[in-house]
This record gives sequence, C-alpha cells and structure tokens, in this order.
Amino acid sequence: MRLFRLVLLLILPLVAWLAAAVPAGAVESVRVPLDAQAIDLTRWVENYSNQGDRIQVSTAPGSDGIVRRIEVHAREQGAHPAWIVFALTNDTDEQMERLIVAPHYRVVSSGVIWPDLGAERIAEITASQGIAPEKQDMADADVFRLTLDPGSTVTYVAELKTPKLPQLYLWEPEAYKDKTTGLMLYKGIVIGIAGLLALFLTIVFVVKGAVIFPAAAALAWAVLAYVCIDFGFWSKVFGTEANADRIWRAGAETVLAATLVVFLFAYLNLSRWHVRASQLAGVWIVFLLALAGLAVYDAPVASGVARISLATIAGVGFILVVYLATHGVERAVMLIPTWLLLMVWVAAAGFTVNGSINNDLASPALLGGLVLLVMLIGFTIMQSAFASGGVAHGAISDVERKALALTGANEIIFDWDVIADSIFVSSEIEEQLGLGRGALEGPASSWINVLHPQDRDGYRACLDTVIAQRRGRVALDFRLHAADGHYFWFRLRARPVVGPDGQVVRLVGTLVDVTDQKNALERLLHDSVHDNLTGLPNREIFFDRLDMSLTLAETENGHHPTVVCIDIDRFKKINDSVGVSAGDSILLTVARRLGRLIQPRDTLARISNDLFAIILVSEDETEAIVNLADRIRRTLSTPVTFANREIGLSVSIGVALYDPQWHPKREDMLKDAEIAMRYAKRDGGGRIEVFRPSMRSQSSNQQALESELRRAIDRDEIKLLFLPVVRLQDRTVAGFETLLRWQHPRIGKIEQADFLPLAEETGLTIDLTLFVLQRAARELAAWQKALVVDPPIFVTVNISSRQLLRNDLVTDLKNVLARSHVAPTSFRLELSETLAMENPEFSVQLLNRLKDVGAGLSLDDFGSGYSSLAYLQRFPFDSIKIDRAFVRQDGGGDRAVMLRSIVSLAHDFGMEVVAEGAESESDVIELSQIGCEYAQGFAFGQPLSTMDARKLVGAAAEPTG
Repeated sequence: MRLFRLVLLLILPLVAWLAAAVPAGAVESVRVPLDAQAIDLTRWVENYSNQGDRIQVSTAPGSDGIVRRIEVHAREQGAHPAWIVFALTNDTDEQMERLIVAPHYRVVSSGVIWPDLGAERIAEITASQGIAPEKQDMADADVFRLTLDPGSTVTYVAELKTPKLPQLYLWEPEAYKDKTTGLMLYKGIVIGIAGLLALFLTIVFVVKGAVIFPAAAALAWAVLAYVCIDFGFWSKVFGTEANADRIWRAGAETVLAATLVVFLFAYLNLSRWHVRASQLAGVWIVFLLALAGLAVYDAPVASGVARISLATIAGVGFILVVYLATHGVERAVMLIPTWLLLMVWVAAAGFTVNGSINNDLASPALLGGLVLLVMLIGFTIMQSAFASGGVAHGAISDVERKALALTGANEIIFDWDVIADSIFVSSEIEEQLGLGRGALEGPASSWINVLHPQDRDGYRACLDTVIAQRRGRVALDFRLHAADGHYFWFRLRARPVVGPDGQVVRLVGTLVDVTDQKNALERLLHDSVHDNLTGLPNREIFFDRLDMSLTLAETENGHHPTVVCIDIDRFKKINDSVGVSAGDSILLTVARRLGRLIQPRDTLARISNDLFAIILVSEDETEAIVNLADRIRRTLSTPVTFANREIGLSVSIGVALYDPQWHPKREDMLKDAEIAMRYAKRDGGGRIEVFRPSMRSQSSNQQALESELRRAIDRDEIKLLFLPVVRLQDRTVAGFETLLRWQHPRIGKIEQADFLPLAEETGLTIDLTLFVLQRAARELAAWQKALVVDPPIFVTVNISSRQLLRNDLVTDLKNVLARSHVAPTSFRLELSETLAMENPEFSVQLLNRLKDVGAGLSLDDFGSGYSSLAYLQRFPFDSIKIDRAFVRQDGGGDRAVMLRSIVSLAHDFGMEVVAEGAESESDVIELSQIGCEYAQGFAFGQPLSTMDARKLVGAAAEPTG
C-alpha cells in the first residue's frame, strides 16, 4: 500500500506537466500556390496567451503524415508574451521565397473606443524546419523573409510584442515591392497636395488678414500632419521611434477635431449670433487641446474621444449649416456641398474603423478624401472672401468709408451751395413728403414755404449765423409740411465748408427723420403730468396750477381760487360688480361731464382712482360756487349706460373756499377739500359739504386710525385669510388666494377694502405686502410639506398698489423664497391689468426679474381693460384671472362666447385660466365645460383662517418659521 502511494506521488506531477505541455491539436496548414501574390493569413493563425516564457505546439502533418512537437522560448525571460502559430505548405516542385508582413497600424477595424493605434507586432518567428525566417528592415510593418522547400510543410511560431495582431499577410517579394512602390508614389502625391494647400492658405492669410483664413490654414496644417503620420513620413523626417507614432497619431486626431471646430466657428461667424456659441466653442476647443496632452499618457483614450468628437462636430455642424442656410445666411449655403461630403467621409471612416469596410485601399482612400475635403473648403472660403470684390475687405479711402457709412445709415444728404444759393437733398425726403422730384432743390429761401410757421425764424437764424461766424456745427430740428397736410420732424446736422477766402462756400450734412422720437417725447411729457386713462392733469400739474392761483390771489384783488373735490360713492363696490372695464368707462364719463361744467380758466384733474379735483377761478361768490357744486352732483347722478346696462352713480363733493388763514399752502387747501368730501360721505354720501375748521377735529379720528394701522402689524392685529382656488377637473383644492383683515381691538373686523386705501395714503402698503409675503410663503411651505401632489399646491398674493412696483420687490421676494424653500412658481404674484399698463416697459422688466427668482405670475381682471390683448405676449404671465363680470350669469347674451374666447386665447399662449366669482353650481359646470382650469368664489366656501387652511390640506401642525 505504501509502495502504491509512493508511485502515485511520483506519477501525478509528471502527468500534470505533460498535460500542460501538450498542445490542443495539430495546426491546419495553408497551401501556398506558386502564382499567389498575397495571402491573408489572419484567419488561419492560432493565438496563444498565458503560456509563460515558452510554448510547446504540435506541428502540422508533413508529407509523411507525422505530427511532431516543437518548443519555443521567449527572447527575454519573464516576458510572458502572446504567441501565434501558423503552418505553410509548398506542394510544388520549386523552392519559394515569401514575405510574412504584419502592418504596425491599420485604420481598418482599429475601433472607436480605445482604438488600436499601432505598434511593432512580431518580435521573432521560429520555423519547425528549414531556414529560419529573416527579419527585414521596414518602417511601417514587421516583415520576415522565409524559404519554403519543395514538398515541405513548415510550422511557424511567432512571439508577439502586442496582445493583438490585426493582420498577417504572406506576400510574394516582387509583388510586395510593387505594392509598396505604388503606394509610396500615391502617398507622396497626397502629401504634396496637402502641403501646397496648407502653404497656399497660409499665404492668403498673410495677404488678406481675415480671421477665416488662419482657421482654414490651421485645418490644412492639421490634415497635413495627420497624413504624414499615417503614411509614415513623419517618423522619417523627425526620426521618431515606431512606437511613438501612437502618441503622434492620437494628438493629430485631437488637433484635427479642434481645428475643424475653429474653422466652422470662424467661417459661420457664430460669435455674432449669441455669446453662448463662443463659450461653447471655446470650451470644446480647450477640451480637445487637453486631449492632445492626454495622448502622451494614454493615447488610445485620447484618440477614441477625438474620433467621437470629430463625428459629433460633423453632425452638429451639418445641422447648424442647414439651419443657417434656411435662414438666409449666404456663407452657410455655400458650405452645404462641402459639409455633405464631410458627412459622407465621416460615415465611411466609421464603417472602416468598425470593420464593416475591410479593404487595404480604405486607409489611403480616406486620407486622400480628407485632403480633397480641405481643398474644397479652401475653394469655398476663397469664393466667399472674394465674391464681393475688393471693396468689402480691401483697403478703402477715408472718403469712400464715409460714403459707405452714409449709405449704410440710410440718411438723407443735405448740401447747400452758398455761392450759387442752391440746395441739394436726397430724393428719399421728397418721396416721404409726397413731393415731386426737385421740389426741395433750389434757393434756401424756397424751404420757407414747406417749413412749419413756428420753425421758420429758427431756420433763418441758423443759416445766417453759420455764414456770419464761418465756423461751428449745425444741429437744428424743424418740421416739414407733407403733401397730405401732415408735418414730419427732421434733424439737420451739418458743418460749413470754408473756401480759400475764409467765406463759407458750402453747408454739408445729413437730415434724419426724428418724427417718432419727437412723438414719443411728447407722449412722455404728456403722460408725466396727465392721467393715462382720462387724459386729465394729474396731481403734479394740479399742485403747480394751484400754486400759481394762490400766488395771484396774494397780488391781485378779486382772484380767489376754490378747490372742489369730487369722489364717486362706493366706486370700489361698483367696480367689483361690473368689472374694471365698466369702471374705466364710468371714470371717462365722469371726466367728460365735469369738463363740460367748468370754464376754460378752471383746472380739472384726476388726483387718485375715483377722486377728481377742480381749481375753480371762474367763480368767486360762495353761492355761485355751491350752485356749481350742486350742478355737478346732479349731472353726475345721471346713470351711466354700459353694455345695455344702466349703472347708477352718486358723488360726494367737498369744497374748500379761499382762506389764507386756514389753508395758505396748496397741500392744506386740497387736504381741507378732501376732509369736507369725506365728511359729505357720511350717511351714504351724495351730498355737498363746504369746509369748516371744525371738520379738522372730526378728521382727527381718521388720523388716529392711521396711527393705529402703523402699529397693527406689530400687535398681530392683521390677520391673513385664504380663499380656496379649486381645480375644476377633480374639484380638489389647488391653492389659495390671500386676503387681509384687520381685527381692530375697539372697532372690530375691518375688511381690506376699507383699510388698504388708508395704507396707500400713509405709505404702509410696502410693510403690509412684506408681511403677507412672509406669512404666505411660510404657510405654503407647510402645506407642501404635508401635501405632496403634482403639481404642488400654490398660493397667490395680490399686488394692487403702484408703490409695490419697485426694484426692492424683487429683493424682498428673493429673500422670502430663499427662506421658505417652496416649489418653483408655486408662490404666485397677481397684478391687475391697470397696474401693469401704467408703465408697460418697466412692468415687463420687473415681471421678468420676478419670474427669474422663481415666482409665478398671474394677470388679474383679464379682459376688463383696453390693452391686455396687445401686451399679453410681452408680459411673462403664467396664468390669467377672468374678471367676475364675465362669470356672472346676468352678464348678457354674449357672455358665454366671450368666456370661450378668453379661455381659448389663454391656452394658445400657454397660460392657465382662473375664473373668479363662481357663485353657483351652474357657474362651475359651465366653466369646466369651456376648459377653464381653476375657479374661486362663494360656490367653494368663504375665506379661511390660517388654522382652517392648514386643516384643509392636512398640515395642522404649526409650521416652522
């Protein structure tokens, strides 16, 4: 038993050694015909790895059918190389000389990601019999000369330097020589063309200096370098090692991609379209140049990214070229054929590196095509650069430059020959005025008839001054009479030309149509001192004229101005019931009626929303003044008809008679008239009161209320209420609109409609709004934390005061949103059309800034004003709120048509629709049927307290601040 174990211990290692040493089977031999010029041995090769420093293989059976074993050792101990084994059979009667060729680099099947960039392939080849293969000195391939004896079968074992052998050929020596000679001639031609093209574009860049030429020249030099590296010319010129070509090849591919980006950016002049284009191109180029540096450390990674980038550039560039070509960019149109060929080249290159195209001529053809593409690019930029001639890019004189500038500016030339007294102007001005050709040419005095009467003296004085002083510049604005009776404003800018004798011989300059600028300036001046709606003077011009009247009263006897204040009773309630559009119509009607009752010497102004004031100087007697006030009261009490509906009015009138002792200043006189007007509003209004000094003590209660309002926020007397906004699709609460209520400790509940006007007068609107923003954002954060829905629940805060349309509102809102962390656009600001239209340009800028900080925007009372449709596209609102006047069932027969039109219009602009005033189930059903998303009103309940709102959304816990 012990003997058996000893024998087993001795036999097992020997069996294991023999099992490792014996190959899997004999190699299949490849028959070599005598007339075969080249044989692709790649698929006949057997690969071996992990064999250590030696390999044992079984040879292919010889002519006697015997299979032998050979053992081959690596050249360097511990190298652990990869091995290949193949066998060749010469069954002819002649001895054969053949070449084993393993190319260092083949673009075919090289791959895109971690591509094979080439290297020395075969270190040594060992033959099983006969003459040992002899290595030939070749730069771009490993070549071994071998001899096959007649009737012999030889097995060859090759030690590899790389784990992968892309291709192995057996060549007839003369055929291989002819092939390399022909390919060398082709390579020389391609390199010569590429070099001449790069040199030519460089010379053109030096001559022309335009940015497009260095970009094209850089692309041409990059292509030349890539061709030289791929054709093996680079290593011959610079004496680099064969394995260093991998680094040069990867670097050349990254530089090629970078220069293609530079060319596309420069040729299409992308910097003029958007600054983002410059930034993107710059980042892309820097990234590619960084890849060129990475090629030193990891050439395959750099090459793979460069190849992907090159394909991306071709695709993105094609989309960009087509887009610009369809938008009329001439350069893009000219580049389409060349870029189409580039797309074809990239596609062919992709098929080649992936192995779909497996042909030895693929690599030379691709490089030749690349040079052809650069040549076409050169022709394209030359055509683009020289198509417009030398004027566009060449050197021009100062006179030519000024002439081109005048033509480009489309300005009218004015030339007065003083000696001949003849004016020449461009024909454009005569066409604009509707005059015949030459109507404005002739003596300078002939312009007097077409000048506005008020501008004639200035015109004469200006020309006379220039001639007299013989220096200076002319900057004169005047109006010219058109054939249809209209006047156009023109600005003359000219300078005199002095002759040798020191006298003015010419006056040369330009005429510019500034009619639009003048009209805009007049509108701005008018709007600054007049009300936008009624066109009446506003508070500023009212005070200016009252100052003048009080000054005259001090110097002239019998000149006693009187201030009359007229306020429409319950106007806010009327406005809410009939809509803002009807409210504006009422104000216009009141303004027209008041204007017919006063004399031209009197001044009528709109002081605030529904408050009008009159400076009465046409009447001095108290009785006459009171009679006029009574006529005003009776005239304004006549109902106003709007949309087949009569709206009854009543007004309260306060009169402040001239009395320097009680109201010597303009503010005092207007304030006393307002005190009398508020006194007339008691007991329902519709009365006239003349100011008495005792009224001031009665108004002290109002002042006390103002003082208490200032402390109400600190005392926590201002309560925030939430009106539910319901999603009509599923009747769920989508959000809330905020309302304010003052819980006065002495008076009790005061609605916001009663104390917000007081806050506006005292400047507390900003503090109240900041209070609402902070509380509403805190509550919204708690709701969204407790109720996770999509879209998230929202809250709407109304911005109703012009004091709030300020830049600080953006900062306040940004700070509030940053602390609350609510969902974007779920915190909504609601502005009325009237407020937004008081200064549309400023409103657009402010609303865009509010939207940028994350606020949602809603347009209130939509459809009730005059300009919502015109400005709807400019204002960045997310939703609109339909005024309650359109929702009410008694709104008229066209109400349903109007509702559908408003909802359809809002949806076309990508906005949601909220309807206010839904008071019944029928209202809700109708709004849902026409596509309205949200609704609010008494149909869904009264405004809720903070705690009730929390309970409704399931957030009963106190929110964190």
